[in-house]
Amino acid sequence: MVLRCLLPLVALLVPGVAQAAAVTIDVRGSDGKPLAGAVITVESARGGVAQVRGSYAIEQRDIAFQPHVLIVPVGATVAFPNRDRVRHHVYSFSKPKAFDLKLYGREDTRSVVFDKPGVVALGCNIHDRMSGFVYVTATPFASQADAGGHVRFDGVPPGAVTIRVWHPTIRSASNTLAQAATVPAAGFATTVSIGR
Repeated sequence: MVLRCLLPLVALLVPGVAQAAAVTIDVRGSDGKPLAGAVITVESARGGVAQVRGSYAIEQRDIAFQPHVLIVPVGATVAFPNRDRVRHHVYSFSKPKAFDLKLYGREDTRSVVFDKPGVVALGCNIHDRMSGFVYVTATPFASQADAGGHVRFDGVPPGAVTIRVWHPTIRSASNTLAQAATVPAAGFATTVSIGR
């Protein structure tokens, strides 16, 4: 599968911000429809590092992880509160962070520090249908595509970047596709499509 630009990188018709640009990306699945929920990152050597701010949590509610995907910066502590009437046993075998939170009940909470970048797949040892993901990133330019497959980043430093698109349905290594791009001072917009 390949990541293709359907439209060339086009300079936006907005005034440039000194040393910062707006980047707009639309993601389409192999069927041409918006790929809602895809995690999109823009990585730049000049873009700084994502900072840990506030608190992060994935609840276990209605026998599901909520949210299904959580984006956190490297070093973030994520709480896993149980809001269900049943007990859960949350775990991950993922390379960036393997962990095992033994059985715990309603209104109990366990926490995990995510200290390496990468995608951490979650499961419950009691409820096989439960799945979720923690997307751990070092870049401050990381977001999930909205229902229209759209995301916008402001303040991206002009220059060389790598755009990454992750979604559990992408059939490639680590469910991720990457593309190099150059951000002009005026910013740019592009549409990317997950190839067949």
